Amino acid sequence: MSFDIKRVRTLYPALSDGYAWLDAAAGTQVPQPVIDAIAAAYTTGIGNSHGAFPASARSDAIVGRARQAVADLVGGDPRGVVFGPNMTTLTYRFAYALAKAWGPDDEIVLSRLDHDANVRPWVQAATRAGARIRWASVDVPSGELPAEQYDELVTERTRLVAVTAASNILGTMPDVRRITERAHAVGALTYVDGVHATPHMPIDMAALGADFYATSSYKWSGPHIGAVIARPELLERLRPDKLASSPSEVPDRFETGTLPFADLAGVSAAVDHLAELDPDATGTRRERLLASMTAVEAYEQAELAHLLKGLSSLSHVRLVGSPSRRTATVYFNVAGHSPQRVAEHLAARKINVWDGHCYAWELTQALGIRDGGSAVRAGLVHYNDRSDVDRLLEALDDLPRQGGHR
Repeated sequence: MSFDIKRVRTLYPALSDGYAWLDAAAGTQVPQPVIDAIAAAYTTGIGNSHGAFPASARSDAIVGRARQAVADLVGGDPRGVVFGPNMTTLTYRFAYALAKAWGPDDEIVLSRLDHDANVRPWVQAATRAGARIRWASVDVPSGELPAEQYDELVTERTRLVAVTAASNILGTMPDVRRITERAHAVGALTYVDGVHATPHMPIDMAALGADFYATSSYKWSGPHIGAVIARPELLERLRPDKLASSPSEVPDRFETGTLPFADLAGVSAAVDHLAELDPDATGTRRERLLASMTAVEAYEQAELAHLLKGLSSLSHVRLVGSPSRRTATVYFNVAGHSPQRVAEHLAARKINVWDGHCYAWELTQALGIRDGGSAVRAGLVHYNDRSDVDRLLEALDDLPRQGGHR
């Protein structure tokens, strides 16, 4: 297992601007091979799908390759890969489709740890169907999602359990496998939000117990494309609303309108890029992805340890949450300064971070910070290096302490 951060950084043109890009939890930068793949699709020429001419055939081939690439990334079946503009839009689409079979005797189980995209579509669909919503609570202040609570939350009436594989603000990685096993024991389906988890570790949706696994390409160095992956036979059971004239096959019937073919070429290139992050990895693309993402996880965790140690040494910085297993993502406040002011201070020093609730609507309320501007989020991915971390720590150290000088 090897990881060469200097080599990786040379692949990202945007990193040459002098900024420390610590905003990746909201979207990553794109490497040159992805840019080239998108440009090549347009340069060569593409047409709409299923036509009799070569440009159309090229588009069909792009879609097929993208489905296989995403399947390789998460350990799924390419025949069950559904594309859409983003995870939120796709989750709404699946919520509508699944809720057609729900009624007043049914229940769904949601988590207050989740991004609102894995909460609100289900709340609204269940409300329309008259189904009951049950909530898994977050431990405060740790930010953990205790899996044992699902033993009581999940009952014979449960039809769906939706849970995140990693919190997008705290990085918390709950015991998804235990949660999904409890759901499957009563015949419930599971919808796992893997948007934040996928960039940080090797993913095996079957091992997680995910009937549906959602991810977003732009969180792992690809273009703005979302995907939901499921078993083809499970998709066959669902009947989403669609145009009468559009394809009835799966996964096509879940994809409204024309797919963005050039961007899908970029999706395949992004997966190939991830597979090459460990230059010593060999075997199939799936095998190389597992090796590379294992190397990525080890690298990021080492940088996270350095970041956490540095933040803990700053007396005016308060970390939000202390999960035992987390991605390289931190959420914090600085005494005497609003989150927005901290983000502006960092931006002036060419450091990109986010502030606010970051769509973790239920979680920031549970933590008691949503109404006060929430906190500041900094996230590391495989192209961040030690200098990015040290620049953040130095800039935070420059912020005046409350009640006096440093």
